[in-house]
Amino acid sequence: MRRRRPVRTLLAAALLGLASTVLGAGPAQAAGETTLTADPLSTWQTDGIVWALAYVKGVVYVGGTFGNIRPPGTSPGNSRELPRRNFAAFDADTGQPLPCAPAFTGGSGTVRALKASPDGEVLYIGGSFGSAGGVGRSNTAGLDTDDCTIDDDWRPTVSSTVRAIDVTDTTVYLGGQFSTVQGQPRERVAALRRDSTLLPFRAVIEGSSIPNDTTPGINAITVAPQLNKVIIGGRFTSVNGSLLNSVHGLVGLDATTGEIVHRFTGWIPRRSAVKALVNDGTNFYLGAEGTGGGVFDGRATGRLSDGELLWKDTCLGATQAVVPWKGVLYSGSHAHNCSSTPGGFPEHNNRQHLLAQSIADETILPWFPDTNDGIGEQIGPRAMVMAEAEGILWTGGEFTTVNDRPQQGLTRFAEHPDTEAPQVPILSGTSASPGEITLSWRASWDRDDGTLTYRIHRDGTYLASVEAESRHWDRPTITFTDTVEPGATHRYSLEVTDGTNLSGRNGPVYVTAGN
Repeated sequence: MRRRRPVRTLLAAALLGLASTVLGAGPAQAAGETTLTADPLSTWQTDGIVWALAYVKGVVYVGGTFGNIRPPGTSPGNSRELPRRNFAAFDADTGQPLPCAPAFTGGSGTVRALKASPDGEVLYIGGSFGSAGGVGRSNTAGLDTDDCTIDDDWRPTVSSTVRAIDVTDTTVYLGGQFSTVQGQPRERVAALRRDSTLLPFRAVIEGSSIPNDTTPGINAITVAPQLNKVIIGGRFTSVNGSLLNSVHGLVGLDATTGEIVHRFTGWIPRRSAVKALVNDGTNFYLGAEGTGGGVFDGRATGRLSDGELLWKDTCLGATQAVVPWKGVLYSGSHAHNCSSTPGGFPEHNNRQHLLAQSIADETILPWFPDTNDGIGEQIGPRAMVMAEAEGILWTGGEFTTVNDRPQQGLTRFAEHPDTEAPQVPILSGTSASPGEITLSWRASWDRDDGTLTYRIHRDGTYLASVEAESRHWDRPTITFTDTVEPGATHRYSLEVTDGTNLSGRNGPVYVTAGN
């Protein structure tokens, strides 16, 4: 099972006069959080891209660009496929599909945003569509979560794609690429009562932070009603007529008027845009996507009350989704260089699509399930949501594999069970001194345990254990010296455990001690 973040300690084990040495350097120490396991739960799949996820009362709702869902482990076109037009619902615990399946069609035929009201009664849906469950709607709709009917009270007319939604007890905030709502000017962001009445809240969003892109847009919204504050993120360079670069990609607004309350100057550089925003009532968390080499692609954490930056990592590989859970920030990206982030990895010709970081200090934790880039823009994960009562992290996106096995569009991770044993390494042995046999092996690695224990057997009997840290990009050579009678020949084998799962034994390796 997954472990607390290990302190990078290289053991010098002494047992019956035996010594071991572990080579390699490790990541920074930090707070010792636990993570979910990296072993995915059995999950139904889509035949397209998942853009948005929401959790409401034991149900996970899925929105995107797809036409069908199919059982775990099956290929597209499977006879058990079920039609689901850009929207599906699943039991959050079992992962089984539910009959709630209104089709979203017209426009570009895609669902881009999902967010439930705080009471869980209505799921607000955004995207590019003209029909929701056969009822005419203009790029946004509401779903009554009790009976899966399209809500009659929520029927705003929105001129273009809705990409972000957040909801309070009284107000629905929309963000996207639109210019009018209910026939009134609302440039990229708007607020409405839950009965579709347009509110005076207004912010003029202009300019694009992306070169050769003349259309500003809002990708993410998070609201802190207790502070009367809404934070919006996207690609823009001006808000409410502010001077160029004084507001860039991220801004805090008064939730009633739309006036600027936080500018976040210097947080988001040019050629970078905010793609994800969430808050936990105390802090807010963002994911960013840069255009061009070396532009901010990572995650940042800020304090809701005063907008102070708490940390900002330096990973490359566009971040699309973030979820805080029990002191850990989970994210979906295609990270490929986190060398300047504590616990991170260098550029090593590999994209890591799922990460876990300490909220306390940004350290990357040993949790490395992975997807491929997949289809579409080939970015991998696009959306995440925590089914809180079940403790299950749902992840959706463009991917078609998870942990190198076929799985399209959706996957899930929980706190247990941990079922994957580390791979046992190849063992070798030599003798360079009388009565001494030195065993060596390259460290194995595990997707959700940073510290592994290597169990050494001599002549079929357990001899000693060596504990060492490793990551898939950092697998040091480990040595162990056994003191025996000079000239004696012994048989050695090795097995490795993550504390829950034990590999098979390798070897045996026969070594004769020098005289």
